[in-house]
Amino acid sequence: MHRTAVSTALVTVCCLGLLTACTDDGSGSTPEPSAHAALRLSQGADTAGAGGDGTLRITPDTVLYIPRTNTGTPEHDLYAIVTFSAENRSKSAVTATTKTGGFRWKAADGHTVGAGNSKSAARIAPPGFADGGPTVPTGTFHRNTVAFDITDAEKGGTLLYVDGNGDSYRWQVPSTSSGPVVSALKLALT
Repeated sequence: MHRTAVSTALVTVCCLGLLTACTDDGSGSTPEPSAHAALRLSQGADTAGAGGDGTLRITPDTVLYIPRTNTGTPEHDLYAIVTFSAENRSKSAVTATTKTGGFRWKAADGHTVGAGNSKSAARIAPPGFADGGPTVPTGTFHRNTVAFDITDAEKGGTLLYVDGNGDSYRWQVPSTSSGPVVSALKLALT
């Protein structure tokens, strides 16, 4: 009889603990994005597509800092242009969150801007670096770029990507132009 009472008490305590941990506290607070480890350029992250549908591997691989392009000059000091691939890892087409604010640039001082944060940055679409829109058909990948209008002091920031589940992924970006397609990207933009 004593064992049954102890077992019942233990089960009750465990269930109450789980119930408390899983219920809304009524504060209306939003959960923080998940904290994934910071990655380096050329390291991919499996992310959820828009609305949480499907999986895309997002892999930024090059950053180019440039004071002007053939589409204009920045409002701040320079552009940080990042090339990336979005590989569909699902059995149906997946839409990236790139057109809905998925990519952001965070400077060392915490200042954060979204991709295409100025009129001229939003127009940057170098030939040969845009395979199409945010929807990636099954079994394929798209190459694309995102551009940020930043100050000199904001070079070497963190590239953030928020996926369709609201999870955040981070890449440490060098403070100098780096990556396998720097020369080709610069040529396409000048």
